[in-house]
Amino acid sequence: MSDISATFVRLHARLGPVAFVPEVRLHQADEPIGLWELTEGEFSSAQPPPFWAFAWAGGQGLARYVTDHPEVVAGRRVLDLASGSGLVAIAAARAGAAAVRAVEIDERAVAAVALNAEANGVRVDAELADILDGDAGDAEVVLVGDAFYSEAMAKRMLRFLLRAARTGGARVLVGDPGRAFLPRDRFRELAGYDVPVPEALESVRVKHTTVWELNPGLPGAAR
Repeated sequence: MSDISATFVRLHARLGPVAFVPEVRLHQADEPIGLWELTEGEFSSAQPPPFWAFAWAGGQGLARYVTDHPEVVAGRRVLDLASGSGLVAIAAARAGAAAVRAVEIDERAVAAVALNAEANGVRVDAELADILDGDAGDAEVVLVGDAFYSEAMAKRMLRFLLRAARTGGARVLVGDPGRAFLPRDRFRELAGYDVPVPEALESVRVKHTTVWELNPGLPGAAR
């Protein structure tokens, strides 16, 4: 974690409880649009948007599920992919995971994960990397919150998750608030929640969010 990135996170985000998972505290931005413009983060840009500064609905739903069902991760090695703020990784660590690895492509997100883990008194190994063309390592559980927001990302993500499940034997859980590019036919529903979200980000105050489990054995699934 670079000092510059950590300072940026502290300067632009305030530590406070997560709306739907108040057991966890995160550094969150009070006003999303200004920070988005400050970091030049748009979907059309090469700059990663400041996903780390908000508790997105998919992550909140998945973190809630892990918190309420600790047996999913307890004693297991966990990978939180596209970790953002680290919310899901922190929930897994609090639920008794043996080890938690949080991977991000944004240096500021890595700093946010480290700061947030420290604030919650848990250990999370935050890593700056794009591993989607590789594998999940020794992870026994792979968690993904709200990552199916674009077609390109969804295709890469699905291939990675299928490899993690088929080759590595990992259990794969995804939190998603109805994004257009989640291939629902590849998953089975575990739980549904109505999650409070910033209206400035989602244009609504509540997003219905589903926690899904990947079914890696479906015929015709991407390889």
